[in-house]
Amino acid sequence: MLEARATVSNVSRIVIVTPAPPGSRKGNRITASRWARMLRSLGHQVVIQEEFRGERCDLLIALHARKSADDVAQFRRSNSDRPIVVVLTGTDLYGDIRTSRAAHQSLELADRLVLLQPEGLQELPPQLRQKARVIFQSAIPLPARPRPLKSVFEISVCGHLRPVKDPFRAALAARKLPAESRIRITQIGAALTDSMKQRATKELIRNPRYRWTGDVPYSRARRLVARSRLLVLSSKLEGGANVISEALADDVPVLSTRISGSIGLLGKDYEGYFEVGDTRGLTRLLLRCEQDGEFLKTIRSQSRKSAVLLTPQREQATLKSLLDELSLAGMNHSADSPTL
Repeated sequence: MLEARATVSNVSRIVIVTPAPPGSRKGNRITASRWARMLRSLGHQVVIQEEFRGERCDLLIALHARKSADDVAQFRRSNSDRPIVVVLTGTDLYGDIRTSRAAHQSLELADRLVLLQPEGLQELPPQLRQKARVIFQSAIPLPARPRPLKSVFEISVCGHLRPVKDPFRAALAARKLPAESRIRITQIGAALTDSMKQRATKELIRNPRYRWTGDVPYSRARRLVARSRLLVLSSKLEGGANVISEALADDVPVLSTRISGSIGLLGKDYEGYFEVGDTRGLTRLLLRCEQDGEFLKTIRSQSRKSAVLLTPQREQATLKSLLDELSLAGMNHSADSPTL
């Protein structure tokens, strides 16, 4: 049974805690900002903070079970009758909840756990699945999608350069393409370490098919992805990547590693998967997309079917449903369904 808490009907104040600072383009901050806008449009007062500051509020939404563990614990001590929602990231689901006592404590203290795609449910301990809910992340299509470049078959990779993203896999795959291929890789994102910067710089020199933009404003990154023929997501793990929602909103098909976080968004039967670290497999997929128009149509069609789950209207509706659920008298109802 879920522990009883005070209700949150007619919530006047919600605090969203995220470890990503203001101005960050990390997924946690993007999610926090988008949810704040949606919740404000529903009539709530919302603040985003990097830590909980002990204030009285009606609901805490904490992004990242491990990194926000101290905030969750402090909120429970100072607001024992108020509900907590913990949003699980990829590093939570596929790492920290197995090894971190702090992350597991957040799961136990939360009244609801939010996953960004349904495949993540299998990663939770069975006794906690009853309080898990799925909210798909959305993106608004650009008003006018830039036209693809005619001179090259451009493929984008978008995300800050860090090991968990395996950011150079597409560049390595492009090295193995035949000379007649027109494929070019456009890498978008800041290098978060000196070693990543050095590697990107060396790749620019060595690989004529590779371009690196470095850090660019969000609006520029969106337009570069929207201009491309495909997006490659080569991550080793994801909780539910914002960039997939953004690409599909702009009708850009995705080639992704076969990881739980992408399967939960694109479906088990999606034909655009390759295995983690499989350079040759990705090379074959890139070449097939360039040369086989019917295959490209197939994954575009599959992407469009997934895109209907990733609309702002649906995301806001599921957020509202979550708050409505938290407002039910007693907060001690067993959850009938793992998704909203």
